[in-house]
Amino acid sequence: MSKLPLIIKREFLSRVRNRTFIVMTFLSPLIVVVMITLIAWLATLNEDAVKKIAIVDETGMFVQDFEDTEGVAYADYTAMTLPVAKEAVVAEELYALLYIPKTASTTELTTAVRLFAEESPSYGVLRQLEDRMNERLTAQNYQAIGLDATQIKAAQQEIAIRIEDFAGEQTSKMANYIKMGFGALAGYLLMMFIVIYGNMVMRSVIEEKTNRIIEIIISSVKPMQLMLGKIVGTSFAGILQFLIWVLLGTVLLIVGTLVFGTTPEPTVIDPAMAMSEATPNIKNEIIAFIAEVNKLPLGTLVTAFFIYFVGGYFLYSSIYAAIGAAVDNETDSQQFMLPILFPLILGVYIGFFVVIENPHGTVATLFSMLPLTSPIVMLMRIPFGVPIWQVVVSILILIGSIIFMVWLASKIYRIGILMYGKKPTYKELFKWLKY
Repeated sequence: MSKLPLIIKREFLSRVRNRTFIVMTFLSPLIVVVMITLIAWLATLNEDAVKKIAIVDETGMFVQDFEDTEGVAYADYTAMTLPVAKEAVVAEELYALLYIPKTASTTELTTAVRLFAEESPSYGVLRQLEDRMNERLTAQNYQAIGLDATQIKAAQQEIAIRIEDFAGEQTSKMANYIKMGFGALAGYLLMMFIVIYGNMVMRSVIEEKTNRIIEIIISSVKPMQLMLGKIVGTSFAGILQFLIWVLLGTVLLIVGTLVFGTTPEPTVIDPAMAMSEATPNIKNEIIAFIAEVNKLPLGTLVTAFFIYFVGGYFLYSSIYAAIGAAVDNETDSQQFMLPILFPLILGVYIGFFVVIENPHGTVATLFSMLPLTSPIVMLMRIPFGVPIWQVVVSILILIGSIIFMVWLASKIYRIGILMYGKKPTYKELFKWLKY
């Protein structure tokens, strides 16, 4: 194995010296920051555009309830008939015309109100109009049957359930969102890393095989060493690129906020400030939330992320390397992509739809043990509190699967790198495993 460091070094340098690698390393953070800034700017422009809505209220009950907001302004066109109001709205290029006809009963009115607009109105505006009219009709119905709407509203109460474990430690409902956010981010980053740099390993093998360089290299290097060297070397290049992205992205975001005259929001929660502006129920929630943030095992989370990050990459990269050795071009490799992508996609869906709902259920536990899905599913389970023995068992299964998969992939790699001119099938790959 003395030649393995040389192969790793060669693979690493060939990646980082590649012009495309250099350009994308420094250009990608800029593109991301520009996109974020552009979206924020466009959202600001969209918010600045005030929607003007004309109202023709034949009942006379609702027009006073529509008060201007930051994004919507109302104009009373009740003095006009509906046809004249339509013409005026079109001529003045207003956003919409709300028509409230006079009906015999409020029951008929609930289906008689119409909104005329050149384009389909936004859901938020439509919901706002409906809520205001619903409130007015509800209050009128209360009055009609002799109920005091003010007293009814004052009598309403909201229950704020406190969550505690059996040891008496209080937690926060908002803490679940933190855990879900970390798990989702970790799982997504892992999947993207595997797909991007796994494909890079596969393309490297295909390139050397196509150029017939592999025939010279294989004469002095064992296939297992060559495959491991490509995986490790590419992983080092990927980690370097990832760190540069994080560093440049942070710097560019700071520069962008300064250029556009905005100050990033502080990430540290000031309990005193939050408490001074909160109601009693909200105060209790903030206290529990801050306590939950402080209780998160960040050291364990970071360590587990690194282990599963590296383990998942090695597991899938060995498969990518074997596929690269089996085919002559990237087009032929597409038939083998589904078996690789399916477990990754399945892991993400299990995480979002099963783990978040029941992180300790049978399905979540099972898929956090299976090696092809455990790097994603277990990362999404850990923030919710997983017994240490389950994490250890999952990691041991993953390590064992990596060793087995590398050995299995090396058998395909050993035969495939010297095979040319024939599109391999699954049946032939199984035959290669017997050699």
